[in-house]
Amino acid sequence: MIVLKAAQEQVLAALQSVAGIVERRHTLPILANVLIRKVGTDIELTSSDLEIQIRTHGSFGGDEGNFTCTVGARKLIDILRSMPSDQTVSLESNQNKLLLKGGKSRFMLQTLPAEDFPLVQEASQYGPAFSVPQKTLKALLAQVSFAMAVHDIRYYLNGILFVAEGKQLSLVATDGHRLAFSSAELDVDVQQRQEVILPRKTVLELQRLLSDQDGAIEMRFAGNQAKFSFDGMEFVTKLVEGKFPDYNRVIPKNHTNILVLGRQTLLASLQRTAILTSEKFKGVRLNLDPGCLRVASNNAEQEEASDEIDVDYQGDSIEIGFNVTYLIDVLGNMNQDMVKIELADSNSSALFTIPDDKGFKYVVMPMRI
Repeated sequence: MIVLKAAQEQVLAALQSVAGIVERRHTLPILANVLIRKVGTDIELTSSDLEIQIRTHGSFGGDEGNFTCTVGARKLIDILRSMPSDQTVSLESNQNKLLLKGGKSRFMLQTLPAEDFPLVQEASQYGPAFSVPQKTLKALLAQVSFAMAVHDIRYYLNGILFVAEGKQLSLVATDGHRLAFSSAELDVDVQQRQEVILPRKTVLELQRLLSDQDGAIEMRFAGNQAKFSFDGMEFVTKLVEGKFPDYNRVIPKNHTNILVLGRQTLLASLQRTAILTSEKFKGVRLNLDPGCLRVASNNAEQEEASDEIDVDYQGDSIEIGFNVTYLIDVLGNMNQDMVKIELADSNSSALFTIPDDKGFKYVVMPMRI
């Protein structure tokens, strides 16, 4: 049976959309495979790592009929990548193997039974569905994902908090030293507050798959699961259990010293002075005086760097230290021309926002230098 017969680029794109979560080495060998299920002329491709499951479907030609098997995902992708994009490729079932043909090339691939493939048990009941444009969610994720913790023992920090309430979707990430908050308007009114923590791997995979187009992504949350539907794909993921910190208490409300300056100017200054920070602490000092911002750093070799920026500022004189990486991260992930910084004193956290945009907030704790 000819399972599929289509252009290389069409088959490769479908496989790549589901294969991001597939790991080459796994304790369960079958999890390195993609599940191929054909019903009539429609083909469904499914991958899983026991925590996340991604499924896509489409018509790829071939014989009409029913067929299921699993085959090594990465191997199949590597072979397809090596072929010309306009070449027609076919997959044929051959007893317990799949024969991949393209031009004069032939590849005989070993399969494993489809019934052994461990599908994620989907939740029986999800909350109400709501949608946002893909590009909106992609932008929100980009604004907060860099602040996620990595392998923190406080496992609830290794991900992003999603909160849907009323007509607002808010995303929050923190690693305990800094916090990023971003929100967008929803088209629908979510009557009952929904709050879930998406795992880090899920966030990274969503960022890879989401497009910059206007097409919508539908979201549904259950007690221990989230489901996303977009571009003919269905993405199911387990959630992180635990109580996320109260982010509203972390975001400063009444800082009186306010500075607005060019984002790119500040970023360039920080990148220069970061060269002479110590490898371990990455600390920079910001000295803010009326009309002038001075950025300085030094390291264990007694080397020093300083840089001055003329600013429109008439507030208190403040000297405050930060981990320069936390500042470069936020400025590098923004694309606006100006950034607004609100400070209280040298011991209080700083609030970074975008002028005329209430949807984004970034809080960073100071450090002693």
